[in-house]
Amino acid sequence: MNDVHNSFWFFALLISSTLIFCFIILKKRNTQTLFLYLTMVGYGYIIETMIFNFLGSYDYKPNIIKHNAFYDSELGAFFSNALSLPVIATLIATFHLNWLWIVFFSGYFVGIEWLFLKLHIYTHHWWRLEYTGLGLLMYFGLAKIFYKWILHPSIGFKHNLMLYLITGSISASAHILPMLFFMNRFYRPGWFEDVGRDSIAFSAIYYLCASLIYCLIVKINWKMKWIKYILTGLFIYIVNQVLIKIGILHSLVWWDQMYYVFLALFLIMLVKIIDKRLSKPILVKNPF
Repeated sequence: MNDVHNSFWFFALLISSTLIFCFIILKKRNTQTLFLYLTMVGYGYIIETMIFNFLGSYDYKPNIIKHNAFYDSELGAFFSNALSLPVIATLIATFHLNWLWIVFFSGYFVGIEWLFLKLHIYTHHWWRLEYTGLGLLMYFGLAKIFYKWILHPSIGFKHNLMLYLITGSISASAHILPMLFFMNRFYRPGWFEDVGRDSIAFSAIYYLCASLIYCLIVKINWKMKWIKYILTGLFIYIVNQVLIKIGILHSLVWWDQMYYVFLALFLIMLVKIIDKRLSKPILVKNPF
């Protein structure tokens, strides 16, 4: 019964966030909205890697994943950082909501966090509600800045940062979610005693480095386009073999290594498309 109680609140966030996101997409009908959402997911993942994975700021308790408590907590973080927060950030930026709305939504999520604490489905360690409020003010404000960058494409740092954050959002989700649900692999670098935390922490470093490589490969002007795919697939395969050899990667199912090689190839193709679309301004409809 307690499991149902815990998961209910997280699924409520999932459903409400999905409905709001569908509303945004139906109203905007452009790729810039999707790019902003993915950018905010990618940015949120980086922040969460630092404060949650490595610094142990808090724990989520959705009680959805039974076999590993930290994986369950990671899934709770996913509900927040891949759904509710970036969706509202996208709403604020794409509908040009002012700072009063930013303050309102920041307070709204602080209220949700307080409720989750009282329901004992979320636990603070060194984290505080004040940190959430301040962090969200900056997060939602940053979404408005990122949206301006996306609306007015440019080469150089802004473009490359957008591309990296978008790539990271997709790469991280596709890398870690199978580990949570299918137990296809785990990492054991020995940074933390808890196997789940150790595995997710290394996964974060893996996806951050892999995303950078994908972006760099796409940016190189290859004479023979197919070479990038061969080199990428071979590189990911070799990295996996080295990690297995030194005892960090433990591959548990037959399809595991094949999946990550094909994921890398797919991401190269996808990042190339995103890179081109980010460079082209698209007419944006009236916010309302």
